Amino acid sequence: MWGITPFHDGFLLQVPSREDPSHLADFVDQPKTFEMFKEALRWNIIMGLSTVGDVNEAFLNGRASELIQIAEALQEKKIVQIAEEIDRRYRSENPLKVVLITGPSSSGKTTFCKRLSIQLKACGLKPISVSTDDYFVNRVDTPKFPDGSYDFDNFDTVDHALMEQDIMKLIAGEEVSVPEYNFVTGLREYNGKKLRLQEGSVLLIEGIHALNPVLTADIPDSAKFRIFINTLTGTLLDDHNMIPTSDNRLLRRIVRDYNKGAFSARESISNWQNVLAAEQKWIYPYQETADVMFNSAYLIEFAVLKNHAEPILRSVPQNCPEYSEAHRLLKFIHYFTPVSDREIPATSMIREFIGG
Repeated sequence: MWGITPFHDGFLLQVPSREDPSHLADFVDQPKTFEMFKEALRWNIIMGLSTVGDVNEAFLNGRASELIQIAEALQEKKIVQIAEEIDRRYRSENPLKVVLITGPSSSGKTTFCKRLSIQLKACGLKPISVSTDDYFVNRVDTPKFPDGSYDFDNFDTVDHALMEQDIMKLIAGEEVSVPEYNFVTGLREYNGKKLRLQEGSVLLIEGIHALNPVLTADIPDSAKFRIFINTLTGTLLDDHNMIPTSDNRLLRRIVRDYNKGAFSARESISNWQNVLAAEQKWIYPYQETADVMFNSAYLIEFAVLKNHAEPILRSVPQNCPEYSEAHRLLKFIHYFTPVSDREIPATSMIREFIGG
């Protein structure tokens, strides 16, 4: 069973339920996500880059440098707008104290947090950053999947009781010793890092569980500003086929993990379905609670990722289960004309994944 119904200025195609194909899947309205995706499509139409063919033609006509500059300007403009709204809220009758930043894997949370901090400083504020990763429980206490492997995306991977306690102390003006998680030893360590919120200070909390209401249950909504980062690819393969947004993030993750020596392409691909399942359980249920959404998709991202991803994907052995997915991704990025990353600034969102 399929359904079609008017939706905004278009139509909504309703698909069958996976559990019972004789019935339509439940529709969950996501107006903020819809508007972010609509904005991405609108900019691609303005730029004349609706499909992969449009992007390739622009590169062949020598527009790569111009498109890199526009991509950076669009993202910086949005970050400036968010910083100005935070500044306005900070100086209101009910000043905010905490900015919560979250998003799915490889959405660019770390770089976004750094760039937002710079813009907040330009507004005269004093941002202080804390990551939920630093409040991970010791690895021996990490939740596990039924097969015995670690479930690193589980909410209970974070010592949320301790983190909320420290947040409340910071808001109250107290000095707090903040832990740092050692990913090599799998232990939470106290290395002398201390924080205190001063006049003009705003606490930025970044991590995949930052918008989970349990983490900040005792903090009034008026004191919180929620930001959800996603990677909504607006470019189409052609007039009839969209690019899955998860492919965008998977390619980012493969390149980043390989360059950092954290995981091979085979390992990243093998773990991807667990990552997606965890996002549906722990991250996406809270995206519509965000005060603002930020799209970290880069205007010409696949053309830039291609040079980095191809040799990494070719390293996946043909005799393993992950080879078919690596082969599919190789065929996918083959559609793009490659572009050098030489002109991409060091502060760019895409640098979090390709390095430099």
